[in-house]
Amino acid sequence: MAIVDVTVIPIGTETPSVSKYVAEVQKILESYSDRVTYRLTPMSTLIEGEIADLLEVVHAIHEAPFQAGIERVATNLRIDDRRDKKVKMDDKLDSVNRHLK
Repeated sequence: MAIVDVTVIPIGTETPSVSKYVAEVQKILESYSDRVTYRLTPMSTLIEGEIADLLEVVHAIHEAPFQAGIERVATNLRIDDRRDKKVKMDDKLDSVNRHLK
């Protein structure tokens, strides 16, 4: 199980707001909800699942602004792929919270 932190940045939008593009990404993620878990944050989206599925999803969401007429897209991606044990997003948060007690 891996976790991806991804930010899709459409370049050359009509206004500084990109929320409509973020909403489209969330719709695409919902179509993959049988294979991945995802969480929107104020600055990016976290996606959890098998690495092959994650890379397929990242490709799909990277393409979304192009399909909306944007001619340039920058996608930032970080992958946390731990193979010694299965760790989910919430497990990572729980581990930090245990140290805070």
